[in-house]
This record gives sequence, structure tokens and C-alpha cells, in this order.
Amino acid sequence: MSYSRRDFINKSLLAGSLTLATGTLSCRQNKKTSNTLTKAPDGKTLKAGLIGCGSRGTGAALNFLDAGPSLEIVALGDAFNDKLNNCRANLKAERNIEVDSEKCFVGFDAFEKVIDAGIDIVILATPPVFRPKHFEAAVKARKHVFMEKPVAVDPVGVRSILINGIRAKEMGLSVVTGTIKRHQEDYLATYNKIKQGAIGAITSGNCYYNQGKLWHVNPNAEWSEMEAMVRNWVNWTWLSGDHIVEQHIHNLDLMNWFIGSHPIKAIGFGSRQRRTTGDQYDNFSVDFIYPNNVHVHSMCRQINGCSTNVSDYLRGTHGYTNCENTIFNPQGQVRWKYPLNEEQQNDRWHFFWRAFIQEHVDLITAIRTKQPINEAKQIAESSLTAIMGRISAYTGKEVSWDEMLNSEIKLGPKHFVMGDVTINKAIPVPGK
Repeated sequence: MSYSRRDFINKSLLAGSLTLATGTLSCRQNKKTSNTLTKAPDGKTLKAGLIGCGSRGTGAALNFLDAGPSLEIVALGDAFNDKLNNCRANLKAERNIEVDSEKCFVGFDAFEKVIDAGIDIVILATPPVFRPKHFEAAVKARKHVFMEKPVAVDPVGVRSILINGIRAKEMGLSVVTGTIKRHQEDYLATYNKIKQGAIGAITSGNCYYNQGKLWHVNPNAEWSEMEAMVRNWVNWTWLSGDHIVEQHIHNLDLMNWFIGSHPIKAIGFGSRQRRTTGDQYDNFSVDFIYPNNVHVHSMCRQINGCSTNVSDYLRGTHGYTNCENTIFNPQGQVRWKYPLNEEQQNDRWHFFWRAFIQEHVDLITAIRTKQPINEAKQIAESSLTAIMGRISAYTGKEVSWDEMLNSEIKLGPKHFVMGDVTINKAIPVPGK
């Protein structure tokens, strides 16, 4: 059994969606044919510690183990004991790995203990609000990092990622992030075609992440307010960034990557109509303006019973593309399509599921070949792109890149302790 980035993602919803996003190290030298699974080269044993033991963290740990030989998960950390125990049990059941109880840590300070547990690589998979602090600690300890997207929920967090990404680069550390598409074979091939001029100069784009509700956790009478909010993190902006940041970042990261720049300003709107928990919006519609007056219309929604659409399109002077595997001429006729062998034709999800492992293959290959890769800057910029859209929708104001990059906005409490959470929990009202 292989865990997806989320257990609740509906495969059919994601058709044609999650896209690629960077020129990564070419780690596919050992792939003889298109249907041969790529593995990282062998080398000295690399030990990893997992911080954040939910379903995505557990999935990332399994993906890491599947990426090549001589790989171990030796330490676990989470805010909650039940999450850690479930992860530990899954590792035992799926890969027959027994993580020593002396290297299993619980609490908001568990990340420090995992980093200090004799590891080479840190896997960061907690709610996004914790990512900047955890990444800073990992880099300071000179650990290679795999970190889930997004990497911040506010501008202050983005700047921290940028600064520590530079430090990681200076130390020769490798940093890979969970944007999937940047490591997905068909997206990479399409990206290369676009960069070679297959659709001419890019003139506009559209990206969508419209789906049903994700999940929520009702508070338990035995939980403190902090525990209830962290367990329900995907519905609180200070923990997740709202779904435009937490999920739609896949599409926005793709736009930044293919266009070759981040937007310079954004104007958007959104609303809350169906949510019964948290403080987030149900939908966003944002016009992102890139250099050369290239406009990208971004739309995301999480409401049951509505039309679903997760897709990306870029238009150019000589045609357009779905960014995943097909390029069209201006009249809509297929000009190029990524070639598939028989196995790939019969498995719509071949490249998608492979990309979860490929992220770790690329990280491990970079470490073992001593050719560091560092994706901190690109994921920080994509996170800030999404934050721009959220803040524009929340306020009803046009916001600029420079304004956001220099903003002192910081979400969440000053201290993380199990008790009351003293933050503003009001739902944003545009114009106010």
C-alpha cells in the first residue's frame, strides 16, 4: 500500500492537474526505458527523521524508503502521540521497519529532538505554519531537507525560508520540496518543449483547483483549544494558509515555473458560504499579473456538489498547452503529445504516483553524487504568490509582490502550548 499526498484526494478529480515546477537536477541517467522505475544510486546508508507523522508524513516516509537502496527512517516526531503511533505502526506493517521508541518524540519541541537523533535527512510534513522554524533548525544542524508544500503561511515565514535556503546552499545541503509536478516526467518533457518555443511567447494562463470539501475534525471536550485547532489545521488560515495556499499552490507553482517568473501584483476576491469550522474561505478567484503584462486567472474552490476542475493552461503566440503532456496549435489541433508506452497508456496515474517517489530519488541522488540541488527559493516564491492572492481576496485590495515580500504580517500565536489560542479568529471581510 502506498500513501498519497493525502488519503482523501480523489484520483478522478486530479486528472490532468498537478503539474511540474522546476528545472531540477537530471537524476534519470539510470532509467533505461520510459517504463523503468528510477532509483537513486547506492551509497552509504542515509538515515532520515520524520517531523509530522500524519498521513502525508507517513506517505513521505514510505516514498523516501522506496527511492533507492540503503535508506532508513530512524526517528519520528509529532505534536500528538496517537499520530506518531499510527505512523510507527504503518512503517512496521508496510516496510517491516521498527523505529526505536527512544527515537520517537512527542510535543511541539519534538522537531529539535528528531534533528538531534543522528540523522542525515529531515522530512518536514507538519502543518505549514511550523515549516519556517523547522527548516531553520534543520539547516542550522546541517541536515539535508525534504519539505512539504507550502513552506509558509505569511510573508515573515516566506522570508525565513528564503534566508535559510541561501544558508543551505552555502553549506552544500540539498533541499527538495513536495510540489510533485517539478519531478513528474511528462510535465518535465512539456516544460522543455515550451522553453524551446513550442507555443511561442507566453501571453496568458488559467489554473484551477476546484473540488469538494476536504475534511474537518470536530473538537473533543478533552482537548485544549490549541489541540483542537492543530488537529483541524486544514481549516484554519494561521495553520494552513487557507486552501489557496495549502493546495492551489500546486497550480501557482506550475505557472511560476513555466512562465519563468513570479507575479508582480494580484487582485482577487473570494467568499465563505458552506464551511462550518475554521476561518477560511470556500473559494477564490484571482487575477495574477506577471511581467510583460501576462495575466493568469487563478480559481480554486472547496464546495461539495459543484463542478470539479483541476487543470492548467498556458497560451502563447503560436499555440497553447495543458502543461502536462499536450501542445496544441492555435486552432486546437494537437501539435505534440508526450509519447506513452503500453504500460503508461493503461495507467493514467503512472507518472503522478511515480513523482511522489521521484522527489526523493532526486534528493538522494543529489546527496550521493555530491551535486546539491536547492528548491527553497522557488517554493518560497510560489508560497508568497498564493499568499498574495489570499490577502487580496481577504482585503479586496490589489497587492504587489514588493508589498508582500516586505510585509510584517505574521499569523498564529507567539507561543505554541496546549491551552487557549490568543489570536484573532474572525472571518475576513473584504473592504474592512
